[in-house]
Amino acid sequence: MNAHRPLRPELGDDTLALVEQLAAARGMSRDDFAAEAIRRVAESEADFAAFVRVGADQIARGEYVTHEEMMQELSEMIERRRR
Repeated sequence: MNAHRPLRPELGDDTLALVEQLAAARGMSRDDFAAEAIRRVAESEADFAAFVRVGADQIARGEYVTHEEMMQELSEMIERRRR
């Protein structure tokens, strides 16, 4: 079971008003809305970091195409289409 711990970010009036408006529209408390929003952003950031790590690992293993190689391949594709 996850323990719940308070987090008390300081929000400007405009942000707080928007959070309250969106939470009310979803029938949620502003705390529940904020918790869900933070969870979603944290998961998205973690997914992006994992995505970047995959690419960095591929580069470290030498599994990549250089810019010059890609431009050559594109040029060849364009030339084939023109014929």
